[in-house]
Amino acid sequence: MNATSNPESTLERAIGKFAFGAININSVIGAGIFGLPAIVAARAGNFSPWAFLIGGLMVFTIVLAFARASSMFRSTGGAIEYTSHAFGPFIGFQTGWLSYLARVAAMGANTNLLVTYASWFWAPLDGDPYRAIALTVLISSLTWLNVSGVKNSVGITYVFTLLKLLPLSLLILFGLGKVEFSSLVGADFPQFDTFGETILVLLYAYVGFEGTVINAGEGKNPRKDLPGALISSIIIIGVLYFLIQLVSVFTLPGLATSEAALADVAQVLFGNIGAAVLILGAVFSIGGNLSASLLSAPRMTFALARDGSMPKWFTAVHPEFHTPHHSIWFYGVLCLAMALSGTFIWLAIMSTLVRLLTYMICIAALPKLGKTMEPHAGQFSIPGGMIIPTLAFGLCIWLTSKASIDAWLALLSFFIAGTALYIYSTRIKK
Repeated sequence: MNATSNPESTLERAIGKFAFGAININSVIGAGIFGLPAIVAARAGNFSPWAFLIGGLMVFTIVLAFARASSMFRSTGGAIEYTSHAFGPFIGFQTGWLSYLARVAAMGANTNLLVTYASWFWAPLDGDPYRAIALTVLISSLTWLNVSGVKNSVGITYVFTLLKLLPLSLLILFGLGKVEFSSLVGADFPQFDTFGETILVLLYAYVGFEGTVINAGEGKNPRKDLPGALISSIIIIGVLYFLIQLVSVFTLPGLATSEAALADVAQVLFGNIGAAVLILGAVFSIGGNLSASLLSAPRMTFALARDGSMPKWFTAVHPEFHTPHHSIWFYGVLCLAMALSGTFIWLAIMSTLVRLLTYMICIAALPKLGKTMEPHAGQFSIPGGMIIPTLAFGLCIWLTSKASIDAWLALLSFFIAGTALYIYSTRIKK
């Protein structure tokens, strides 16, 4: 098969194990940990650090399922590949389509929060027309950076990883002295009927890892590198979130009502200079998340078009940069439209609901993948077989039941639109 009939072969395999880990950290740590500490504290009080830890353990069970699936594939697509192989092209398409829209919603939410944090330095950014200008310049710049080559994208990912982890680490280091561990151990569990909704909102800080596996087609040895990168980075993220929330609760008494929670915590610990450094950290953190999103999500439309489920236009690969430039530009434009029209909390909940559904489909695909994919030396296996993935599936069902009717109706409209697009694209292919 030549490069024209197989656009996958024209992509550059330039991503190694550490790069996959950095991509995953940037995919997950973004707006969530800067936008959610106050919201979770308002719902769970002193128990909120434990809520972050519980959420992390739930996500870890899902990550193990993705680590297993990723050890079987070398091609671009991630969840699209897993579900298409197990259930056929239509389910694979809907998984990719809905996951893609979830990332668009997340990109819109995160970009808005980045500008909100940046307005700490210049207040007019938080109003029109400067907010719209800032959103446009930011998304356009990151889109072009990703078009210009995967190595550039990976390089900037390393930079963003360092710039986001440094201020967060300093916040933890200097804030642990204010923690009252007796109050933490004796914290009251929140009402159970509302705790599920709290976890659903909180999980927005953890989602994004599924985007890392999309870039397998540009990995040097993805079947070996991806499982370890997913597992190690999500453990680091879970511990980091627990400690950040722990410090925030005991450093800032008014955390539940704060509009820029971690900046206010930094101001208590370090004064105005510390707040400024933390704000910069938030900007870089969210910026890294946006860059990682632009690195992974456009490969979904590329993979869907490669498989004939979307117009072939999306498979175009830049002759010089070897990137799917049509898919990247399309994603950038769509994200800009979402950023200009949405609000953080609605976009966050919508994004989390859609991802939970795609997680469930991928988990359900594991038994068939295990039977039909050819094994290889060193392939990742989950201890206990399907016990942990089954638990993860049940947790996803429980959490999706906490979503609002409006979120479900929006999801249904996306599904119907995707079905129409699939029918059109497959007819054109025939």
